[in-house]
This record gives sequence, structure tokens and C-alpha cells, in this order.
Amino acid sequence: MLRNVILGVINRPFVRRLATGGLGRKVALRFVAGEDIEHAVDAIRAINAEGASASADYLGENVTDLEQAKAAAGVYIATLDRIAGEGLSANISVKLTQLGLDVDAFDLIEGIVARAAEIKTSVTLDMEDHRYTERTVETAVRLGHAHPGAVAVALQAYLHRTPADLERLVEAKVGIRLCKGAYSESGEIAYRKRGEVDAAFARLANRLLTSASYAMIATHDERLIQHLLKQIERVRRTPGTYEFQMLYGVRRELQRRLDAEGYRLRVYVPFGREWYPYLMRRIAERPANVRFFLESLAR
Repeated sequence: MLRNVILGVINRPFVRRLATGGLGRKVALRFVAGEDIEHAVDAIRAINAEGASASADYLGENVTDLEQAKAAAGVYIATLDRIAGEGLSANISVKLTQLGLDVDAFDLIEGIVARAAEIKTSVTLDMEDHRYTERTVETAVRLGHAHPGAVAVALQAYLHRTPADLERLVEAKVGIRLCKGAYSESGEIAYRKRGEVDAAFARLANRLLTSASYAMIATHDERLIQHLLKQIERVRRTPGTYEFQMLYGVRRELQRRLDAEGYRLRVYVPFGREWYPYLMRRIAERPANVRFFLESLAR
């Protein structure tokens, strides 16, 4: 309920002013590495030093100007160059609307994936709201055929269509990042109750772990993680064919514990100036994040 309220007000001017003011910007740095590549690389180095991998995400979405999309693509290519040049354990995550999905600029994402394949890393296509689900899945399948092993895609467990999407992507041999879902969607197309979303996530994760696709389990829910660890043992999932993924600045103690226990872990590292929508979605996900944000502003 609280999550839906927050997602419903993030575009109101007062809320945006509060969150993007000086104090709000400081709070954002818990969840965002910084505003440029140097900040992202610094964060990735620190994550690698602790034994985990990273996924760099240059924040931005819903770009309708081709030149802006080209500029974003340039940042991603530069990020891949830094990953290769410094031998970092990292890949990148992208939003297709930032790279001109609405202006049919397919060559931009294809160029990024080609560069990732060249340096032996990968690109994960982030999932956006339901308007873009079908085109994102289609793009993942198309790129997966052209660049095997270099493409993965995020699927949101709360969408009713996701079981069919998962089967389609498994057949295409595309890696899958399974998350719960971060947008405000109607009950006609998505589960809205926490228990229903959790149950959908568990069902989909169970299926993903029995498939041949590379499995990326993106959750901070310790109950679900414990359930899935048992499933991994039950199906004898081979180490190196799956990983857990968590967000920068969220549940750090759980991240350290999974890493210490020998599980492959990847930390999602967002950076860039367009951090406000991302920050609001993170705050909406957990009451603890809301509490942290309000307490920090009060201090």
C-alpha cells in the first residue's frame, strides 16, 4: 500500500523539490554511486575488492531526442572501455527508452552489445513499465540471436504475462534477471498485493532455476533467498550458472553474508544526474528506505 502511494506521487512538484534539494541529494548517495563514470568506477572497484561483481547503470529513461540517445550510448561505450581497461568484474545495465527505443534507434543498443561481447562481458536490458515490456523482450531475443551470451533481460514477477515471457526467453537462451517489479501498474496486468507478488516471484524463480538460462535472482527478501537456496540445492544447480543481484546501498549486511558464503553476487551500481525516478522507486520498495530517507532529512 505504501509503495503504491509513493509511486503515485513521485511526479508532484513538492515531492520532487523535497527529494532533489541539497539534503535529498545527500540521501540519494546511499543508493546512487555518483553523477559520472569516475564515481561509478570507484564504486565498482570497491565492490570488486569485497569479492562481488557489479552492473553499471547510467541513469536515464524516456528519451525522445536522437542526439540525447546517442550521448547516452556514448557514456555506455566509455563505461565498457573503462571496465575493459581496468580489468573490472562488471557488466552494464541499460534502459532501452534511454537509447532511443521510441525513435527506433536499434543500432545504438546493438553497438553497445557488440562492444560488450568484444570485451567478454554482457548487457542486461532493464525492464520498464508495461508499455515497453513486449518491445524489450523482442529486442532481447533479437540481440541474443546476434550475440549469444552477451545479452540478458530483466523480468518483473508481478506482471501476469511474465511466465510466458520467461519461457520465450529460456527458449531463446537469453539470460534472465528476475525481480519483483518497481512500477505502479494496474491490477488488470499485475499483482498488487505483497503476498501475491512474493508467490509469483518464487514460482518463476523455481522455474528459472530448472532452465538452461543463466539465472540472476534480484531480490533483498531474505525469506525468498533462503527458499531459493534450498531450491538450488534440490535441483543441483551448478555454481557459475546463477547469481544473486542486489542494489547499491541496500541490505549491505546481507550482501556481505552471501559473498562470504561463496555465492556469486552482483551489485547494481547506478550513476548519473537523472537519479530522481530511480531514488523514488528504491524508497517505495521497502518501509525501511522510507524511514531512512525521512530520518536523514530530519537530521
